[in-house]
Amino acid sequence: MQHYGGTLLRVRQGFIAALTAVALFMVAGCSVRAPGKLETFIMQGAKHRLTVGGRSDVNPLPAVEENIHAGQLNFGSYCMVCHGLDGQNTGVPFSDNMSPPVPQLNSASVQGYTDGQLRWIIRNGIFPSGMPASKEIFHDDEIWQMVLYIRHLPPKGSLGEPAVYGGEGLPQEPWGRKRK
Repeated sequence: MQHYGGTLLRVRQGFIAALTAVALFMVAGCSVRAPGKLETFIMQGAKHRLTVGGRSDVNPLPAVEENIHAGQLNFGSYCMVCHGLDGQNTGVPFSDNMSPPVPQLNSASVQGYTDGQLRWIIRNGIFPSGMPASKEIFHDDEIWQMVLYIRHLPPKGSLGEPAVYGGEGLPQEPWGRKRK
């Protein structure tokens, strides 16, 4: 009986050692990396079709200069910390190091959302991507104005870097005129 108990103890210890080795091997192989093409394709499709609501919502505001400019100012007060003043991550030091990376808002993937989906994302955020909800910060019309701004982004780098990262930080008109 004693011999059997000792063998069972050694087997159990060996099993635990093997599990520990496998776990350490798996952890050693883990690293933060940018998502691959397949992973990106799958997640983008899921977001566009399944997880992001508002697909059929229509922006009630016209895309006139006044609304686009108001959207730019709201964007510049909140969203620029991650997306830069131009929506293309200009001057944001961590945008490429996030997992997933902060998207450039002029990308085909972002521009492929409907206006209603962009409003839904701004309003509700996307967990666990780091995109926060802003429904408690902005009124609905202000969010719709930001959607208009995202549809009419200025050229990359044309607005400089946000002040929080050492730039001038003054929002400009999307067409290059300085704000009054």
